[in-house]
Amino acid sequence: MSRLTTPDPTTPAPPPDPSPTHTSTSAAPSISASTRGHHRSTLDWRVRFGVLSLIWGFSFLLIKVGTQGFEPFQVTFGRLLFGTAVLAAALVVKRERLPRGARTWGHLAVAAFLLNALPFSLFAYAELTIPSTLAGICNATSPLWGMALSLVALSEDRPTRVRVAGLGLGFLGVLTVLGAWQGFHGLDATGTALALLASLSYPVGWIYVRRTLAGSTHSHLSLSGAQLLLATLQLAVVTPLFTEIPDRLPVGPLLAIVALGSLGTGFAMLLQYGLVAETGPTTAQMVTYFIPVIATVAGVTLLGETLAWSTPVGAVVVLAGAALTQATPGRRRRRAEPQS
Repeated sequence: MSRLTTPDPTTPAPPPDPSPTHTSTSAAPSISASTRGHHRSTLDWRVRFGVLSLIWGFSFLLIKVGTQGFEPFQVTFGRLLFGTAVLAAALVVKRERLPRGARTWGHLAVAAFLLNALPFSLFAYAELTIPSTLAGICNATSPLWGMALSLVALSEDRPTRVRVAGLGLGFLGVLTVLGAWQGFHGLDATGTALALLASLSYPVGWIYVRRTLAGSTHSHLSLSGAQLLLATLQLAVVTPLFTEIPDRLPVGPLLAIVALGSLGTGFAMLLQYGLVAETGPTTAQMVTYFIPVIATVAGVTLLGETLAWSTPVGAVVVLAGAALTQATPGRRRRRAEPQS
């Protein structure tokens, strides 16, 4: 769901810090601790955390339902359109303007492609041939890709032994999910590759945003609204070239797209921004580890998708590895320092 402080499911979003969570979708400067006190909500942050986890976890089910009545590009375009409408309404309510400057808009156009247009489209195409449960688990590999890319793209983010071990453990979990010892029997290789490529697109986008927009003075909402607007325009150009206007509008898939855009993209971005502002990126990014669990439960119970034993076991290993890649070595040092 992608801000500089964090993203999404296609959400993520980048989440708290562009290397972990990842279902986010906006680019914004990180929030200082002094600012957090101004973003309190009457609703407890734990409740909002749970709501955000549910929204992003169900996003993969909504994508699956949407593709049952519309082409993948149409699903993505609708998702971005309704998500942009939500952020546009928020901009009007808060009386904020879109950012200015050709350079900023140029960087946002790249971010929109890498964090929205590309991964959203890839997940939609992937779910034509793979279960929504597998798509949700593939999405959880974003922290692993982020860690792998940081080894070469972010020299200041030096890996530790724990993080490298988490990277290896995480990809071992991926092989378990895919049933590597069976020769990937029964697995749709194309759909799975598209889902993994979508999850890779998020950290690539987060690294780009970190290097180009980290010092922006524009608000998170302003940058997010502009980014989603640009992604919508990108899909508005691409969709007519590869799809035809549908001769009917099936209610179920249409409602799924509306919910996916307004809730899973627009509202979720606003919700996560509030969490990051109030609790900090470390807590907010933990939502990443609940998304595949909710996606799996939703796919199995509501769509009747089946699971081999290796899928949940591998998913747990993936999440464990992802958690290790986010370990912060500075914490232990701070505990060891004597208090004055």
